[in-house]
This record gives sequence, C-alpha cells and structure tokens, in this order.
Amino acid sequence: MAAIRGDGRGALIRYISLCCRKNGILMNVALWVIAGLLTLAFLLAGVMKLAQPKDRLAASGMAWTEDFSAGAIKGLGALEVLIAFGLVLPAVTGVVPVLTPLAALGIALLMAGAVVVHARRAESPVIVVNLVLLVLAAVVAWGRFGPYAF
Repeated sequence: MAAIRGDGRGALIRYISLCCRKNGILMNVALWVIAGLLTLAFLLAGVMKLAQPKDRLAASGMAWTEDFSAGAIKGLGALEVLIAFGLVLPAVTGVVPVLTPLAALGIALLMAGAVVVHARRAESPVIVVNLVLLVLAAVVAWGRFGPYAF
C-alpha cells in the first residue's frame, strides 16, 4: 500500500495491475479466452466434417480428405467435437476439471498429426494454421496442468 501514497492515481493503477498479475487473474482470463477460441474453432470444424460428405469437403478446399476414408473423416469430426466440449464443460461445471488440460493436450496431438499430413502433401499455408492451433492448445494445457489449474 505504500505505492499508493507515492504519486496518486498512477501509483494506484500500478498497484492494482501488480496485484492482478500476482494473483494470476490476467493469465486465467487469457487461458479462458484461448480455450473459448479453440472450442469455437474445433466445434465448427468437427460439425462440418460430420455433416458434409467426403467429396464436398474435398471440393471446399480440404484436399487432404482424399487420403482418408469417409469413416476416418467422420471419426476426426467426432473427436474434434468431443475435444471442443472437453475444453470448457469440465471447467465450467466443476465436474472432473482435469479433462480441460487433457482436451488441450489432445488438440496439440491432433494438430501435430495434421502438420505431418499437410507436410506430406506440401500444403505449407495449412501447416502454419495447424502450428498456431498447436501452440495455443499447448499454452492452455501448460496453464491448466500447472500454475493456473482449477
């Protein structure tokens, strides 16, 4: 509290900022935002894979689907939907919250596999997207397994 007495309002803002960072509030909010974005992305991607046939997915720009059976694509879609729910529901409901970082780890592993598939097909722009999603998922897994666990 000595910092407040210093130079008025500027010191108070610095003190509040320090307290928030010290308590991990900002990091917790950042982890929730990242998890929410990953949830949205994987929910949409999974539903699209479940709802559309293989040939329509290939025609819409997912050329990698040519290398997989229709059942494998539906399986990936179901896995993506489950992972999307696993990122937020356990934490929100308080029921087995350890599933949240496990879901994030699952996304990281799924994206590592996607990088390999797209690298074999020489699809460089897609690899960048997969790597970004992998890093975001790794950050959530690190934060929720470690210092910012529920």
